[in-house]
Amino acid sequence: MIHVTRLNGSKFHVNALLIETVEDTPDTIITLTTGKKFIVIENSSDVIRATRHYLRSIGVLAAVTGPTDTQSEGATS
Repeated sequence: MIHVTRLNGSKFHVNALLIETVEDTPDTIITLTTGKKFIVIENSSDVIRATRHYLRSIGVLAAVTGPTDTQSEGATS
């Protein structure tokens, strides 16, 4: 779950696994796979960053993307 804030200031959590799209129009709109939409005050990069952090924390992001820098991982040529 990620923490976001509605335009009226109320805070809530969104299941990051259900996020389908994040748009800036000029407010940030989060659309879930269920079709439900939320307008939040956080910008899209903050929502994406929080989503990536959450996915990394549960081990999903690493399984999908793998290491980005093989030199820092100790790989040899």
